[in-house]
Amino acid sequence: MTAFASGEATTPWGTLACELRSVNHRFLEIATRLPDELRALEPALRERIGARISRGKVDVTMRLRAAEGGGALQVNRERLAELARLSRELETDFPGLRTDFSQLLQIPGVVKGEGVDTAALHAEALALLDRTLDEFVASREREGAKLAQAITDRLDGIATIRETVRECIPAIREGQRTRLETRLADLPVPVDPGRIEQELVLALQKLDVDEELDRLDAHLSEARRVLKLKEAVGRRLDFLLQEFNREANTLGSKSVDSRTSSAAIDLKVLIDQIREQVQNIE
Repeated sequence: MTAFASGEATTPWGTLACELRSVNHRFLEIATRLPDELRALEPALRERIGARISRGKVDVTMRLRAAEGGGALQVNRERLAELARLSRELETDFPGLRTDFSQLLQIPGVVKGEGVDTAALHAEALALLDRTLDEFVASREREGAKLAQAITDRLDGIATIRETVRECIPAIREGQRTRLETRLADLPVPVDPGRIEQELVLALQKLDVDEELDRLDAHLSEARRVLKLKEAVGRRLDFLLQEFNREANTLGSKSVDSRTSSAAIDLKVLIDQIREQVQNIE
């Protein structure tokens, strides 16, 4: 499900910013982009997000923007010494290798802020994540409500088709009975009445879709119930749609009338539309 949320927090070490974005995905996939000061938080971030979101491709971005006139920067001399040693070792292979001061400062670990309380900064970052997650989840819930209504409208369409088929079945059966009796009456030799009745029963049994219509009714009730649950329902609806599709296929295979054939096609169109929406639901 697509959603976006962002937040900021002012800390003694600068301004923290957090962004959460998600797009549709069958499972939960989390990608993080964190500054060096917060990289150790990645497992905790993933755990907190996973506790509240179960589906979607989620991008998490956190930034720390140092305050103007903030703490003085410190040079990591041990890191510089290590880089100098490597430069001397590689000088033979790369005699023209040069770097300027600004490039040197951009190498991770060369420059570090002064006086950063790592534990306190991490606590601030987690608190900001929680607040942003609240907004993010609320955004997903609002979109989910719209998707649920779209799915409900299509379930109503399936219910209408089911009732239409149920109403026309007696006429279809009577038409089949009349056609079969007419064909048997046109035979050049007399046919035993008992045999005629047996053939009628067999033919009408092959056309019986009452069971499929009853199962459609049960699937509709279950789908409506699932949509009202306050938990992840995407996978349950995925399974239910397989059952809906099975009944539509059976209805089509048993059809001997244009009305039921058309109904089976219309059912499959609505089922496919619901399936597209379900891919967006957690």
